[in-house]
Amino acid sequence: MKKFVMLAFIGFGFIFTAKAQEISKNAIGLRMGGSDGVGAEVSYQRQIHKENNRIEANLGWRNNSSFDVFKLTGLYHWVWNIENNFNWYAGAGAGFGNVEDKHHYHNDGSFLYLAGTIGIEYNFDIPLQISLDLRPEFSFSDYHAINDVTPDLALGVRYKF
Repeated sequence: MKKFVMLAFIGFGFIFTAKAQEISKNAIGLRMGGSDGVGAEVSYQRQIHKENNRIEANLGWRNNSSFDVFKLTGLYHWVWNIENNFNWYAGAGAGFGNVEDKHHYHNDGSFLYLAGTIGIEYNFDIPLQISLDLRPEFSFSDYHAINDVTPDLALGVRYKF
């Protein structure tokens, strides 16, 4: 009986002291990659349904002497706690963009793509989040300026509110 009481006491202690890691309701910042030709993207995350799931929207653009490009990506994330302030996440989404190649006129046009994502993030006790993720993108395009598959590794820095 003493073992049962002790186990029950320990069990209730864990139940009442356990705290699930919650993600922030909103986060905005930069996602700094570069393998897709866009470079840094403005990134916004929004928690949904009071769960540890969220949506993410990224807008990237580049305007230089060789080409103009913009991309808009939308993703859905499932987020799991690793330990304390560390989370990992995976998700899927889609996007579209447009390229104007200033040197090869046959490389202009719009494109659609599907994207997956997997990453790890750390949430500081201050309203700051950093993340490292891999986002492969599978594009649908008739011209050769956009590759069929583009892996995009990026570092994210966001302000949480």
